[in-house]
Amino acid sequence: MNRMVLLAACLAATGTARAQGGGHGDVSVTIYNDDLALVQDIRSVALPAGLSRQEFPDVSTSIRPETVSLAGDGFDVVEQNFDFDLLSPTALMQKAIGQTITLLRTNPATGAETRERATVLAVNGGAVLRIGDRIEVLRDDGLPVRVIFDTIPPNLRARPTLSITVDAARAGTRLLTLSYLSTGLSWKADYVALFDERAGKIDVEGWITLTNSSGTAFANAATLLVAGEVAQVNRPRARIEAEERRSGNMPGIEPAARPRIGDFYAYPLAGRTTIASAQTKQVSFLDAAGAPAARGYEYRNAWLGRSRDAQSAATMLKFSSAKEGGLGDALPAGIVRVYMRDGSGQPQFVGESEIPHTPMGSSLNLRTGNAFDVKVRPTVEKRERVTPEEWETTARYRVTGPDGVVTTSQVDNQRERWRTTMRYVVSNARSQPVTVDLFQDGLGDWWDVRVVSESLAGRQVSAYSRLWEVPVPANGETVVTAVFETRY
Repeated sequence: MNRMVLLAACLAATGTARAQGGGHGDVSVTIYNDDLALVQDIRSVALPAGLSRQEFPDVSTSIRPETVSLAGDGFDVVEQNFDFDLLSPTALMQKAIGQTITLLRTNPATGAETRERATVLAVNGGAVLRIGDRIEVLRDDGLPVRVIFDTIPPNLRARPTLSITVDAARAGTRLLTLSYLSTGLSWKADYVALFDERAGKIDVEGWITLTNSSGTAFANAATLLVAGEVAQVNRPRARIEAEERRSGNMPGIEPAARPRIGDFYAYPLAGRTTIASAQTKQVSFLDAAGAPAARGYEYRNAWLGRSRDAQSAATMLKFSSAKEGGLGDALPAGIVRVYMRDGSGQPQFVGESEIPHTPMGSSLNLRTGNAFDVKVRPTVEKRERVTPEEWETTARYRVTGPDGVVTTSQVDNQRERWRTTMRYVVSNARSQPVTVDLFQDGLGDWWDVRVVSESLAGRQVSAYSRLWEVPVPANGETVVTAVFETRY
């Protein structure tokens, strides 16, 4: 007898066993940022000797079946199936095609009931039935007709169920650890920041926002949250917009006092918690008060960017995540919502910004909106071609021909450069002086960029950008000029 025939015979003889308790056992859930979770479920199961099929109900409906693992002593895994076709009136009727059902009709006038046997021919927008020698269409039209099914099809489940066929060397009760990856469980960080500009301080609360859309509840689960981006095949990597990446944030080099898993930080929830289906849960993980902070302004100009009208500078909030003089923690990726008190002392929302995973010790520069009173008007004052009357040797080649004759060739290009004069007018209608971080972007798109002159000393923060820290007096303006030479 071959193994498949033996498997069928043994299953017919032993039937299907169900994991003890009919649901979750000791559950641990590790949840990652990018819609991914690792579920580990330890259940006590009485295994008969030989082949048996063990059912594990209440697994996630978003399970990745290829990741299922069942660990324990004294057995081998033969086959596993995930049954996610759930029991419903529509599913019952669709599975009954070709089968016989009973129609129970009630006379509205007399209340008398009559029964007829019918064969289901098709279910497409309504059931098509053969009753005796006639064909009838059964629609959901409100008439007093009920359908009675003789049995429930074996492949329909009231709950998502994982069935695993095992071959046990001996009978006995043992602990089985079921592990699998699932989508539908994710978390992100949300931050509430209260900025006191007069004191130059900021209070920040960090909240974990956990969402369960897996279709399954996990009761009394030990929950661990992992901050970081784990690689997943064929899934796009989360990205922060280029404007946010270049906003002046500087990564820190301080280790946070938190548990780690490889290159990721772990945030265990205190105690066990129930993660209900279709639920969003929030848990506090950060409460920092009185960290130094300051408001600033920033304007980024594209290469050859010009504007007829003055443009608002971005309002920036600057603070640190360092242990000394900062929030004192690593910050998982999320959204920082910033509030400031108005004249009556009431906190008011002034903007929000997204941050990536941020090490402790980082300098953060978050854009919270556009300034009303601080403006910048960039103009291209002059753009001219600079062509010296000389030739520049750029390449020389030595070529050996089939006959062994060596020839030398040379490629010459006339050297040509462009000189661009930029002018930036930075204005301030506030009654206090401000400093505006003025960036000229786009320099990395051109070869061999040279700053010929500038009215205010700047610094090259990258191959892409040059920065001027422009002081602007109260109710006044500052003009900055710069001359660039480029190959194109």
